[in-house]
Amino acid sequence: MMDWTDRHCRRYLRCFSPRALLYTEMVTAAAVVRGNRARLLGFSPVEQPVALQLGGSDPQQLAEAARYGQDVGYTEINLNCGCPSDRVSSGAFGACLMEQPAVVADCVAAMRAVVSVPVTVKMRIGVINRHRDKTIDARGAVKTFDEADFAALHAFTAAIVAAGCQGVIVHARKAILGGLSPADNRSVPPLRFDVAQRLRQCFAHIPFAVNGGICDVDTALQALQWCDSVMIGREAYHRPWLLAELQARCYPDDLVVAPQATQVLEQMTGYAAEQLQQGERLSSITRHMLGLLTHTAGARDWRRLLSEGARGRDTGVELLQQAAALL
Repeated sequence: MMDWTDRHCRRYLRCFSPRALLYTEMVTAAAVVRGNRARLLGFSPVEQPVALQLGGSDPQQLAEAARYGQDVGYTEINLNCGCPSDRVSSGAFGACLMEQPAVVADCVAAMRAVVSVPVTVKMRIGVINRHRDKTIDARGAVKTFDEADFAALHAFTAAIVAAGCQGVIVHARKAILGGLSPADNRSVPPLRFDVAQRLRQCFAHIPFAVNGGICDVDTALQALQWCDSVMIGREAYHRPWLLAELQARCYPDDLVVAPQATQVLEQMTGYAAEQLQQGERLSSITRHMLGLLTHTAGARDWRRLLSEGARGRDTGVELLQQAAALL
């Protein structure tokens, strides 16, 4: 998730599950090729397993960025064809690419040619593009999914699989480009797990993950009856204990004891001390930790202390030591 799942967020989420595959926020291939790769691609080995999510539509740039990603240790390269934001669409990547299966296939093939780690694609079940046709009733069109829609979805998936895509992550909603905000695109289009399940039956030979509206263990386990994995975004961010709950249910033989909030805070205090010595600000870390006490007593005081207390440029780990009293 852009501006959310940075390296500090991933280090925090790793406290809750040793098994969950974590994803970077989307990084544009152009930025990786031309920018500060150490800053854009850097991560701690503790985060592993972690996948690099790229944005772009230029096969050569994506191949070069994917190679850099593999070189620094990412275990998967994922191409984002699902983000509906206007900022992303204007750059010719994200969900708008679902209208260009041949381009995406070329991108996948180019990345597969230079890396040995899996190359996967994050996608939607369809796109309604009001940038191209302002007369479209987006809110009406998003409620339907007919055979023509499925044919387009099948053709897109077939093209990228033929190009070498080694796994798909399907957000089971249509995306509306030019008619809804990114936030509305996560709620207004209805979830269609039935469409995702039908697509999974057509491509049963490749790893298949479903995304969208998975907010509890039971929903995740129901989805895992017909797909290989589930992707959870904002719910895991705001209530990271969900990852620990899934760890316990999906891997009971691991004998991993769910962490206590005090243990999570202890780990993050040590991590923050290291990062502060390298010039990082505490607020860059604590902003991801506001959900540690979600749905428990003291949650409001916890959020207030971390959000307000970390604003000072010189605030140190003593704030986290003070926060320990709230646990």
